[in-house]
Amino acid sequence: MSGSARLALCAFAATLMASGALIPLVNPATWYVQAAFLVAIQSGVGALARRVPLARPLTVAVQALVTLLALTVVFAREQALAGVLPGPDAFLHVGELLTTGAEDVGRYAIPAPATDGIRLMLVGGALVIGLAVDALAVTFRSAAPAGLPLLALYSVAAGLSGGGASWLWFLLAASGYLLLLLAEGRDRLSQWGRVFGGAPPPARGLGLPWPERSGGAARSPVRTGRRIGVVALGIALVVPAGLPTLSGGLLGTTGKGDGQGGGGTISAVNPLVSLQENLNQPEDREVLRYRTDAEDTSGLYLRLVALDQFDGTSWKSSLRQVKDVPERLPPPEGLSGAVGTTEIRTNISASGSYEQKWLPLPYPATKVDIEGRWRYEPAGRMLVGDDRQTTRGTQYAVSSLAVNPTAAQLANAPEPAEAVLREYTKVPDSLPEDVRSTAVRVTRAAANDYERAVRLQDWFAVEGGFTYSTRVSSGTGVTAISRFLKDKEGFCIHFSFSMAAMARSLGIPARVAVGFTPGSPQAGGTMSVGIRDAHAWPELYFEGVGWTRFEPTPTRGSVPEYSRPEAPSGGATSPAQPEASASGTPSAAPSAEESCTPQARRLGECGDLVPQGAEPPADSGPPLRTILLSTLAVAAVLALPFLPMLWRVRVRARRLGAAGRTDADVPVRTLAVWEEIIDTAWDHGIVPEESRTPRQTAERIIRAGKLEGVSAEAVHRVAQAVEQVLYAPSPRPSAGQAQDADRVRAGLGAAAGRATRLRALLAPRSAVRVGWAVSERWTAVSQRWAEHRLRITERVTAALRRPSKQRG
Repeated sequence: MSGSARLALCAFAATLMASGALIPLVNPATWYVQAAFLVAIQSGVGALARRVPLARPLTVAVQALVTLLALTVVFAREQALAGVLPGPDAFLHVGELLTTGAEDVGRYAIPAPATDGIRLMLVGGALVIGLAVDALAVTFRSAAPAGLPLLALYSVAAGLSGGGASWLWFLLAASGYLLLLLAEGRDRLSQWGRVFGGAPPPARGLGLPWPERSGGAARSPVRTGRRIGVVALGIALVVPAGLPTLSGGLLGTTGKGDGQGGGGTISAVNPLVSLQENLNQPEDREVLRYRTDAEDTSGLYLRLVALDQFDGTSWKSSLRQVKDVPERLPPPEGLSGAVGTTEIRTNISASGSYEQKWLPLPYPATKVDIEGRWRYEPAGRMLVGDDRQTTRGTQYAVSSLAVNPTAAQLANAPEPAEAVLREYTKVPDSLPEDVRSTAVRVTRAAANDYERAVRLQDWFAVEGGFTYSTRVSSGTGVTAISRFLKDKEGFCIHFSFSMAAMARSLGIPARVAVGFTPGSPQAGGTMSVGIRDAHAWPELYFEGVGWTRFEPTPTRGSVPEYSRPEAPSGGATSPAQPEASASGTPSAAPSAEESCTPQARRLGECGDLVPQGAEPPADSGPPLRTILLSTLAVAAVLALPFLPMLWRVRVRARRLGAAGRTDADVPVRTLAVWEEIIDTAWDHGIVPEESRTPRQTAERIIRAGKLEGVSAEAVHRVAQAVEQVLYAPSPRPSAGQAQDADRVRAGLGAAAGRATRLRALLAPRSAVRVGWAVSERWTAVSQRWAEHRLRITERVTAALRRPSKQRG
């Protein structure tokens, strides 16, 4: 195997080994087989182009063209011209697939489904990286820089996986790059002849030259390089495993303990990383199933964790002490005996595919019967797995309280304790002023904290014009809250975070809870909770009631009963006055806005409230400029395969045109025709040999091209004219040389097969002269620039030395 072929094979292998890091991101991994096949075609085209040989830039261009055609066939065959050539419709379709793929990447959790858009991004990315690696390592013979695109590919995979890419994928990617470097090193060393392996071992009378006597034991640089590479790769894998890490997972074991294994801390890990991904799952798989004796399950939210710390960048749980789970949990903070409660019992089973460190519990839980290594955090009333304990396949029973405060109890709640106000009303100094001012404006007419909470809830859910959407960015900082209040589009994270921040700015203790809505009823009296039931909601603190759930997110969950009545007022209110209608004529039928109650509106049951007479704008289609640019781009792409043919036609016309001009020199006309005959024979598969004389070349063309009659005589006449030009003192002009070139071309075409004729027409071999000419021109320009730079350097050096001589 030649060195170039070995490099191409190693470049192909390195690309596939680095692409393997993307396999865990998408399920199923059939895209990988497709990408491997297309990268193989791409690599094979490059090998053929280098064998012709084509110029290096032209080789890369041919590979890029074949890659484009392959992607068109695979992803836009129905929109392509003749099923192969990319037209305007094909480019539009590919653009739509890329847009959809980018949306799918942000929508689905890992492993994401192999949608057409994601598949195009994966296969197209592998082809782009494969082209870059093949061009750098094989075409331009520089394997070291080829590690950059391989590193970029692995980095993308590691980044999308949240930094959790397996060491196996790193090992594969690094091994592929190492293999590529070794292949290039072997190729470079082979160009220097036999590798020098040091002094020969002493002869022992075997009568053999020293390389054979040593049995190949000479330590060549190639073998040494292999060993260095393997050792370096092993160090890169082993050393990080022995270094100390910052944390041991979700639970930190360095906190203060009680000596009985009951101490420790809960780390401030943000559980919202996967919430948006869960909401955007293509299939709503079941994660929990439970049975309860509660009469009404609409308020039975299953709570995972409470986020009580807002630093301006995100909401997160405070670092708190955890302890062993007590037999019965302490009474809920702030709940008095005057508030009505009902104890309910719930049996919960977690799916085998659901793995979470926090245990889903109804709030407030009073007793949890569960086996395993679980710890209890009192402030948030959360159970957290210890020492790799998760919810996978767990079955447990929970006793909890259904708290039923009245609106009056909430409205007349006394001021919370100073410690509660100090901890749960903190807002960062970076909180934008528009958040505070909006909270004040929305709650201006409220008389107490309860009314303010209800008005905030209703403003987000009904009156504020907000739209529920999981397609927006899930930012959690003050900038995201300000942007959400302006754009009025988001999902539960934005609604709960914004309401909690605004409540804190009004002096109401608030935090954010993350968990699941109650789910949907199933046959047999059970409830099923799916991954799309993941939710976040604000909890506000009222003394005597404790932490109280509110629901500001439209179309999600249920509004608590205690927040539905009109908020009690501290004084008498005037009856509502009707507003003047914009139209003087009353309507006989109630409008959609009038007949739809606020509760129905927040649940999305009113349909689209579009004003009468309003029509969506007509789609005028893409602008003319876009159409023209797209047409020109498509025309340029379609013209690429025909460039060699067009160049050949132009060169032939120039050469034969010079032969027909009487004002041109005889040598110029004769040599132009002879060069045209040689290139015509080359196009038909007869490779030129510069070492032959014109007469020997003519005989070879006649023999290999199977020329007879007038075409053979034409070759001899032109060859004799060339000999006169080269050797005669004064060459005689010869008429009809252009016609002789046409006769030779016709004879070669008649003797060749159809495939050879098509190849000579559409992909003439002599077109490689373009690459040679460009290379020569580039070499000449580079040489002139080097000489010019040298002269400038000499002048500057001389100018700098001249003053020193004068001073001396």
